[in-house]
Amino acid sequence: MNVTMLLYPRLTQLDLTGPFEVMARYSELRLHLAWKSLDPVRDANGLAILPTHTFETCPPGDIVFVPGGPGQVDLMDDAETLDFLRDQARTASHITSVCTGSLVLAAAGLLKDRKATCHWTSLDQLALFGVTPIAERVVIDGNVMTGAGVTSGIDFALSLCAQLFGEERAKMTQLGMEYDPQPPFPGGSPRTASDASLTQAMEAIRPFIEKRLRASLEAAKRLS
Repeated sequence: MNVTMLLYPRLTQLDLTGPFEVMARYSELRLHLAWKSLDPVRDANGLAILPTHTFETCPPGDIVFVPGGPGQVDLMDDAETLDFLRDQARTASHITSVCTGSLVLAAAGLLKDRKATCHWTSLDQLALFGVTPIAERVVIDGNVMTGAGVTSGIDFALSLCAQLFGEERAKMTQLGMEYDPQPPFPGGSPRTASDASLTQAMEAIRPFIEKRLRASLEAAKRLS
């Protein structure tokens, strides 16, 4: 099975590399990192990642995957990228994302009338595209599977591989990765964070969330 993994400037690398680490452990999956050129792509913190294919050379994906990150905002009106995702989705058996990658899928018109999740700071923006936002770590709606913020990409990929290859193999993958989260502090999600922490986090990121919202509003208008 071909897995088309969108690569783009200023993504959050763990959104991509968490699922990549899981799926690379299955010989049945061929992972393709696709972008407009084969030049190194830098994530939001400067880490360089090499594409394996351009949009033109990438084979049709059985699984289409979009990670999130700050660079997602620029993709919301990027016709070339959105058309590539639409083309890939026509023959794909699974449409997937992690974090704000779901907003890119939504901007491409691929999530309408579906349930999906996203990073908690932008979950409500999915509703602009006719998507039902669900505040869960992994959300499955038919052939659409979405993961919430950043670290949930590992949960997402294990859930996807359990669907594809059975729960026992996915459990063995989880064990092999020693994926047994025990965070050093409580408060890693809105459910467990204090009101003070939530307020502080939102204030710190508010200008960017407003920028993302403007991009989502414009993208939703173009779809209507």
